[in-house]
Amino acid sequence: MALATGVALGALIGVLLGLLGGGGSILAVPALVYGVGLGIEEAIPISLVVVATASAVGVLPKIRAGQVRWRMAGIFAAAGIPATILGSAISRHLPESALLIGFAVVMVVAGIRMLADQDNTGTACEVRAGQVNWRRCAPRSIGAGLVVGLLTGLFGVGGGFLIIPALVVVLGVEMSTAIGTSLLIIIANSVAGVLTHHQGISVDWSLTAVFVVAAMVASLVAGYFGAKIDTTRLQRWFAYLVFVVAAYVLVDTVFLR
Repeated sequence: MALATGVALGALIGVLLGLLGGGGSILAVPALVYGVGLGIEEAIPISLVVVATASAVGVLPKIRAGQVRWRMAGIFAAAGIPATILGSAISRHLPESALLIGFAVVMVVAGIRMLADQDNTGTACEVRAGQVNWRRCAPRSIGAGLVVGLLTGLFGVGGGFLIIPALVVVLGVEMSTAIGTSLLIIIANSVAGVLTHHQGISVDWSLTAVFVVAAMVASLVAGYFGAKIDTTRLQRWFAYLVFVVAAYVLVDTVFLR
């Protein structure tokens, strides 16, 4: 029964990832907790595996198209990986209720970011004469990397809903390049999170494999048809879904447990 549910929920996450190019993975933890019945400590590493594999598939065409800022991704990862390890250590010492409430807050922030207008771009990493102004760019990249890494370790989220606005709005990276760079950062942080979270936790790897495979197949199929769908409207409705799930998590954790 759990495997069948894992297939269905994994496929749902994959469809959202394929259509939206990210963000759908934020539902992986609540899907595993409320849909499959796992504890959040076991759900987080499984979620991170899903995030890492989905991002690894998604980044390949971006690399081929040259839409990746490798140095910037390296700076984010260098700051984010230690923060992810720290977040994982903190997570193991927090009660499940605190983690669920914190995760619900992160979901609300993610939903707000999905609804926000991201047409404006920053200038901290503005390219002049073919060169990036690293004196301004690097400190902000490090700060953003620390925040995203900490959230990845604490709650098992990829952080794309924060990385992309940071790259575009704060640092001034073009959206197409920001997506590819974000995927690389997510892979690095997620792998660090998996390596630290699974220690001392019994993970159901058969369920993990089923969830991941279903998500990847559905993501590829949805990505193929995604060009024919109004993703702007879809992302708006998905943000509303995230708010509903966050409200359910809060009510269940605060009032029903």
